[in-house]
Amino acid sequence: MTAVATAASLSLPISLRRPSKFNFSSKKISVRGGFGVFSIFGEERGLEKKHTDVWSTIFDVEDPRPRIPQSKGKFLDAYQALEVARYDIQYLDWRARQDVLTIMHLHNKVVEVLNPLAREYKSIGTMKKELAELQEELEQAHRQVHISEARVGTALDKLAYMEVLVNDRLLPGRNTSESDRTSLSPSTSSASSDTVKPKSPRRSLNVSGPVQAYHPSLKNFWYPVAFTNDLKDDTMIPLDCFEEPWVMFRGKDGRPGCVQNTCAHRACPLDLGSVNEGRIKCPYHGWEYSTNGKCEKMPSTKFVNVSIRSLPCFEQEGMIWIWPGDEPPMATLPSLEPPPGFIVHAEIVMELPVEHGLLLDNLLDLAHAPFTHTSTFAKGWSVPSLVKFLTPASGLQGYWDPYPIDMEFCPPCMVLSTIGISKPGKLEGQSTRECSTHLHQLHVCLPSSRNKTRLLYRMSLDFAPLLKHVPFMYILWRYFAEKVLNEDLRLVVGQQERMNNGANVWNWPVTYDKLGVRYRLWRDAVERGAKQLPFSKS
Repeated sequence: MTAVATAASLSLPISLRRPSKFNFSSKKISVRGGFGVFSIFGEERGLEKKHTDVWSTIFDVEDPRPRIPQSKGKFLDAYQALEVARYDIQYLDWRARQDVLTIMHLHNKVVEVLNPLAREYKSIGTMKKELAELQEELEQAHRQVHISEARVGTALDKLAYMEVLVNDRLLPGRNTSESDRTSLSPSTSSASSDTVKPKSPRRSLNVSGPVQAYHPSLKNFWYPVAFTNDLKDDTMIPLDCFEEPWVMFRGKDGRPGCVQNTCAHRACPLDLGSVNEGRIKCPYHGWEYSTNGKCEKMPSTKFVNVSIRSLPCFEQEGMIWIWPGDEPPMATLPSLEPPPGFIVHAEIVMELPVEHGLLLDNLLDLAHAPFTHTSTFAKGWSVPSLVKFLTPASGLQGYWDPYPIDMEFCPPCMVLSTIGISKPGKLEGQSTRECSTHLHQLHVCLPSSRNKTRLLYRMSLDFAPLLKHVPFMYILWRYFAEKVLNEDLRLVVGQQERMNNGANVWNWPVTYDKLGVRYRLWRDAVERGAKQLPFSKS
């Protein structure tokens, strides 16, 4: 869809305060069939903040202008324009707070002028002149507050309109005529407070019906399947991946290998046997296989050249990866290490009775927390009036508002999140940068089968390093992890049952579903064999 918006549809950052306090410069771009955007940047003399701690949470808000996308001289697509609109809202919020702070300072000055001590060294004429000037400034400040209120309302309407444009680009399946789109155009007057009410029908993703067999294209990625510490020299790890059974063990050189968990002789599961001197031994007739799948020993019979399938296997940053696809493996693996300063406290593996896409949908959604996790980490959370996930125009990462949580979907099946906390179960601040302590999480959702997921969970902290050395602490971490997952599982299992009966689990996407929608669009592009995947960092 060709989205058209006027420059006035983005007001960032316009102000009607006195010209003496601002130095604005602007350039206007007008393009047929694209976005014309005002890029307006300016300087403002800072207001002295002499407020008490009581007001600090209201007025101590970071100026958002340094984080405004520098789009001067460029055309914006629908996604970029939506990001600019969001920064517009943040700017207007900051500007309104400054207006209120200005009024408070002016009222304080009035009190100072009327102070009995001032009368001793000021004439009545001087006091009258000062009060008249302050009265004029107060009137202007009050007018500015009303203007700011109107601008916030207008900006919210424009943001809703921009999201309609973006959703129209994201979600396939709706035919909207050009006349319909024209009727949705917002007013070109930046001071207008008319409400824009899109009337086009909502669109949905189609994720319904019984889970189909996985498309081969989804296999052509590196998948982390185990933690390094779980695979000892004399042990093995059986697992299912894309409906096929595999088993991992270490060879004579100590490197991990992954072979088909089925003996070539009589199809006996190899994980029922043992690992000896870098070979896995079948418990049925003692045939032994190396990490490349080649049979190297056949007791009680003449040796013949036999092999079973093996997968490319690699060990990196405390995880073991396999490549289950038929294309040549990529040369590099994504990094899943915690950020600098974090210490790993728990690594947990679970088998869950849900399709991995539904589990990813759940992990990429934080808006459900105060309703679902009421007995665990979200106990006591208030329910915000609006939850947003803010992300670049092209990307699979961003941060939640109002929660201090950064989140990223890392293809093909990983979710990384960093949570700002003051103590376990409590949130502080409006962003992770404002928080003093943090919890970092890694969730890996390996597609075992159409109705089963192998979940790898890693938890890291940048505080309380001594907890790592408390005996049996891992039991407590696992208990909490299972308790949180069980709160989700009863919902996701119910979704899966209804989906298998034909219900669409993505029938009505809303604003806070953005990251989940992007995951679904990315996966759909992979399964369609698209040459260029959406939301790529390149």
